[in-house]
Amino acid sequence: MPSTHLDTSLVTLQRVERSAGELSTAATRRMEASHEWYRALSAEDRSWVGLVAQAGIGAFIAWLRAGGDQVPVTADVFGTAPRELTRSITLRQTLDLVRSVVDVVELDATALAEPGEEQALRESVLRYSREIAFAAAEVYAHAAEARGAWDARLEGLVVDAVLRGEADDSMQSRAAALGWGTTTRVAVVAGSTPSGSPAGVVDGLRRAAQRVGVDTLAAIQGRRLVCILGNAEDPLEATRAVTDHFGDGPVVVGPRVPHLFAAGRSARAALAGQSCAHAWPHAPRPVAADDLLAERVLVGDAPARALLLDRIWHPLSSASGSLLATASVYLESAGGLEGTARLLFVHPNTVRYRLGKIADLTGYQLTDPHDAHTVRIALALGRLRSVR
Repeated sequence: MPSTHLDTSLVTLQRVERSAGELSTAATRRMEASHEWYRALSAEDRSWVGLVAQAGIGAFIAWLRAGGDQVPVTADVFGTAPRELTRSITLRQTLDLVRSVVDVVELDATALAEPGEEQALRESVLRYSREIAFAAAEVYAHAAEARGAWDARLEGLVVDAVLRGEADDSMQSRAAALGWGTTTRVAVVAGSTPSGSPAGVVDGLRRAAQRVGVDTLAAIQGRRLVCILGNAEDPLEATRAVTDHFGDGPVVVGPRVPHLFAAGRSARAALAGQSCAHAWPHAPRPVAADDLLAERVLVGDAPARALLLDRIWHPLSSASGSLLATASVYLESAGGLEGTARLLFVHPNTVRYRLGKIADLTGYQLTDPHDAHTVRIALALGRLRSVR
């Protein structure tokens, strides 16, 4: 009597083949009785699972006929199921399905096999189930790879939309697909692209951000790496955790905004800051875009001009106590307390007091070189504006 590689007779094969439908039905019933996740599936998904179970049993019979272990098991057994099924059913649940089919065949081995071949049939089922498990892992690995590639494209589109200031419905739907539909406390970070593969760079940045509890969307655009931080209470502090994943040069952090759909403002500030940060040789890394207002004004950034006027010129020009005059004289007299006091005909302690008031009012310390430079630019802008 002809036999397979695993010493299973043709009679046994024919019995298994005739019982394929019953085995598939029994496996489905076992799934429904044993696994709550299966009962929670939609009717459509349950039907697809049943077809996969049926296809698996049919493939098992063909595998036995073709020589058992001599023939590799491929992922084709899952070909009847749609790709979307991998989103509804996890790999662990797929292995539950395989295990249920194995249990059913093992229980019926006595009735299916010729006398004396029961053990051979059980061994065949176990070996085949092992191969099916590896094939299932391959299916899910390919699905995960495809989803990763698709998510990367979506991520790039969302980042590009933010940079363009296009907070439209398409951006909203893409962001929701990436889990960013309700993300708050958002800031945009811009820096140079490091060496290495784009996927590796983005993955490394994302892992570093996750360690500090911050969500990220990132994309490489030529020489520029742009990262959007989400749920960032302190964007500058969060950026310090990912700075090493940027290339050489400045890393500029835009201001925090309430949500992703307002992130265009943060992006414009970050990109403007990155374009001119080299004008401040000793700028920290990372640096806030708002700390580069003077440099941004020099490259024609209109929002930076408006911010400087609002933060420095308007408060000083409307304040009492000669604060505007004190700031002007102090900056023009090379920052000397004594020289400023003589020019203003006041005591040096009065100048010191006014400098403190200026710092409280504007947030800028005239004793700091870069702050003094920023205030000087703001005063120049204010004077130009006042003579128009």
